[in-house]
Amino acid sequence: MGIGGEKWEKCLSSYATNQMPVFIGEYSHNIDEKGRLSVPKKFRESLAGGVVVTRGLDSCLFLYTKEEWKKLAEKLASLPFAQANSRAFSRLMLAGAMDVEVDKQGRIMLPEYLRQYAGLTKEVTVAGLYNRLELWDKEKWEQYTAEVEKGSGDIAEKMAELGV
Repeated sequence: MGIGGEKWEKCLSSYATNQMPVFIGEYSHNIDEKGRLSVPKKFRESLAGGVVVTRGLDSCLFLYTKEEWKKLAEKLASLPFAQANSRAFSRLMLAGAMDVEVDKQGRIMLPEYLRQYAGLTKEVTVAGLYNRLELWDKEKWEQYTAEVEKGSGDIAEKMAELGV
């Protein structure tokens, strides 16, 4: 390989090691009797440094890598605390958050208060949404996606207005 090729290879290698993990797809998993959830195998390496799980929107939980959580927490901390909506959203996300580790079997322990918030009992859908995972009760996820699919034309029009 010539000099230019070596430089290109180093560039690609650097990009690959600095690239943020991308979470996509839907996965079905079960919570065990101790409140542990198995993380989809393809995401375990990206989450090995620990994760933060918190209350999400639409009655689900959000799961972030520590790096992504730090970015979000900094944005939340910079919101104007004099505005009620800013305070409420910060409380929802920050006060509900918990650091969790991925164990040797690829599981995370979901605190009881978060399982109750999202209605997670046994069957869970893990949905990858680029920079986070969402944890949904399987039945709620199926209802939610059915409703969204019905309105997908309207949603697409609104996204086009936003330039998506």
